[in-house]
Amino acid sequence: MNSKSRLNDNQENELQVLTSATLRAAGYLGINNRELAAVIGVSPSMISKLKKGNALLPNDAKVLEISKFFLRLYRSLDAIVGGSERTAAAWLRNRNEALDGVPIEQIFTIRGLFRVTAYLDQRRAPL
Repeated sequence: MNSKSRLNDNQENELQVLTSATLRAAGYLGINNRELAAVIGVSPSMISKLKKGNALLPNDAKVLEISKFFLRLYRSLDAIVGGSERTAAAWLRNRNEALDGVPIEQIFTIRGLFRVTAYLDQRRAPL
C-alpha cells in the first residue's frame, strides 16, 4: 500500500496544493529538477514524477516542512523583485555579499535555506 492510499481527502488535497505550489515556485525561480530535489530532500526522479502528475510530495514531515519554507523564500523574493521572474532567478544565481555566497548554492542545506529565507524576510519587511 502506498502512502497516497492512506491519506484522507483533506490530506491529499493539501499535498496536491503544496506539490503544485512548489513546482510553480521552482519554475518561476528557474530551479531545475536536480536543484529542487536537493533543496526539498527528494530524488530528481521524484521531481520528474511530480511534474508529470504521477505523484504528490511524499507525506513526510521533513519534506513538507522544507517545501513550505521554500515557498516562503519564493514569496519573499517575489515581493522584493516586484514579480520579475528574470530578476528573481538572477538573484538566486549571483553572489550576495550579505549572505557571503550564492543563494542557490546555500539553499541546498536546511541551514542555508533558513538563512537565505530569513535574509529575504528581513529585506521584505525592514523595521
